[in-house]
Amino acid sequence: MSDKYQSFTQSTIGKFLVKNLGLPSPTKLERYAAGDPLVKGTVLVGGRGRLAESLAGLLGELGIESTDTRTDGATYKGLVFDASGLTSIDQLVALQEFFTPVLRSLESCPRVVVIGTPPTLVEGRERVAQRALEGFTRSLGKEIGRGGTVQLVYVAEGYEQSLLSTLGFLLSPKSAYVSGQVVRIGTHREQQAETVTDWTAPLAGKVALVTGASRGIGEQIARVLHRDGATVVGLDVPQAADELQKVMKEVDGDWLTLDITAKDAPQRIAQHLKEKHGGVDVVVHNAGVTLDKKLANQTPERFGKVFEINIDAPELITAELLAQQVINPNGRIIDVSSMAGIAGNVGQTSYAASKAGVIGHVDALADELVDGITINAVAPGFIITQMTAAMPFGPREVGQRMNAMAQGGLPVDVAEAIAWYANPASTAVNGNVVRVCGQMMLGA
Repeated sequence: MSDKYQSFTQSTIGKFLVKNLGLPSPTKLERYAAGDPLVKGTVLVGGRGRLAESLAGLLGELGIESTDTRTDGATYKGLVFDASGLTSIDQLVALQEFFTPVLRSLESCPRVVVIGTPPTLVEGRERVAQRALEGFTRSLGKEIGRGGTVQLVYVAEGYEQSLLSTLGFLLSPKSAYVSGQVVRIGTHREQQAETVTDWTAPLAGKVALVTGASRGIGEQIARVLHRDGATVVGLDVPQAADELQKVMKEVDGDWLTLDITAKDAPQRIAQHLKEKHGGVDVVVHNAGVTLDKKLANQTPERFGKVFEINIDAPELITAELLAQQVINPNGRIIDVSSMAGIAGNVGQTSYAASKAGVIGHVDALADELVDGITINAVAPGFIITQMTAAMPFGPREVGQRMNAMAQGGLPVDVAEAIAWYANPASTAVNGNVVRVCGQMMLGA
């Protein structure tokens, strides 16, 4: 589904109206295709902290070209600044000294990453300075324009090598619709990441369960995990069996049809994964429903059904898979939340509550999991799907434009974030909730 407004802004009359009326002018976002390098260009690195001297080496392991020397006339595809050594507010001027001279030298769809130390792990003036990085990166994300993204990555001491999968995601077109986010590495239970030898197929030999996999976001999750080497087990309701089987055949996957709210669903899923695949490495809870009505018009049955599907079922399935040890060591549990669960939305009291509950599920389990198993969530914003395409023109346009990129995201944008979480090298990425929303301009 194309963005007709975006296409219009690239026409002669569209460019004229954008310029003279101050209308939003969304940049066509670059997205990753199999076989592409992670970064098409040079990344400028700098800063003062624990990673300043090792950044070039880390990027080199990912095949990313970098330099720590700014050259007149040069352009850059990305910027990485190590702010982990900033210990007081007066030192924050180092951010301005690094970024201001090079922001006009950025290519289209640039990537900016600031690295810090988790504020909860330091004290006094250093905690103040590190917390200030969040305001800086989120504001720069709304300034950068031209399809650019800005992220903050807090890395606990001792977890510097665990940055690889996160840098690969955030500096590449895989993070096209992720901006203004804060990622925390090494802040939960100590884990040891697997070594990835082939970054083009990090999930080779892994098994991934994806619920709601027959279409939309779920279908794209299945396709991206397959691209990264996983054997995908798609799950959906019996009514979607034909669509599900078609998708799974295209990705050489397996399928299972059942209602995830059925009393025996967790046991049936566990049995299928054990008997046919010997276990599972990645569990993606994507299936969900919206039964929107303002609270004054809700019924108990309709209100409760949303919770039953969106949060009760994922909790029960996860608990059963863990209890039966179906999830392999260094496994991944990935929940799909929503911006509605963070900022709320008119007519979505039940949906927003259920998706906030999904975030609670992440919070509850992040410090309880063992054997390198992690849990994280994505929170999509306005994603262009068949459902959003059916919205009235006015609300649809507002939803698409009220973010720093002035456009809606695509299902693949959510899928790429999930693939990053799923990466075996992402073991220290635990307990995170990352929004895939183009950095919404309003709301929480």
